[in-house]
Amino acid sequence: MRSWCRNHPVYFMAGYLVFYLAFFFLLEKSVQVPDLVLHCTLDDLIPFCKYAIIPYYAWFAWIPATLFFLLWRGPRWDFWRLCLPLFTGMTLALLFCAVVPNGVYLRPAHIPGTDVFARAVRELYHTDTPTNVFPSIHVLNAVTLDLAWQRRLRRDRIAVRLWGGAASHLLAAAIVASTMLLKQHSAMDVMGGILLALLLDRMADGLTAWWYAPHSDRLRKMLERV
Repeated sequence: MRSWCRNHPVYFMAGYLVFYLAFFFLLEKSVQVPDLVLHCTLDDLIPFCKYAIIPYYAWFAWIPATLFFLLWRGPRWDFWRLCLPLFTGMTLALLFCAVVPNGVYLRPAHIPGTDVFARAVRELYHTDTPTNVFPSIHVLNAVTLDLAWQRRLRRDRIAVRLWGGAASHLLAAAIVASTMLLKQHSAMDVMGGILLALLLDRMADGLTAWWYAPHSDRLRKMLERV
């Protein structure tokens, strides 16, 4: 199985996508009334903003763009190093939602306007229920992708590091903020997503150090070609 994944990374990603979507939509259909409702004072202080739909939807493009970039343009180990916390985190988030059905009641009752932003928000609300929100997978993935880009950019020229790193930070921050500005998530979901992302990234660092330490430079080079 490990050899197959190593030799077929695109099929591996496609297989996980099928698993994730099946699990996600099963939860969406089965959890109608959450057992745990997330809400805090900060949620009431954050205004609704329909323009936040732009970075919110940018998340859907950033994930495959990053994965394919690392797969085709970077050392192969960078790709697997991202897959480890990214897919593990998404799976853990879904499992938590299955064990503890949760949700939010933060959405405004009506989204006024006929512009593209208002229509996009109404479509989002129609297709995505306010359940299975903790920890926020949007936030979890945004932070994990940002950390992956910062690792990747350390090897580039200083100008690329500065501009690329700043752009990655900005996009991740915009995505995180969008989840609250659209009232899709509570600030508690956001904190849960950030903490889980940082924890899994630290664990991936430890696993990488444990794997590399006893092996030779020859094995390191072999892994980078995987």
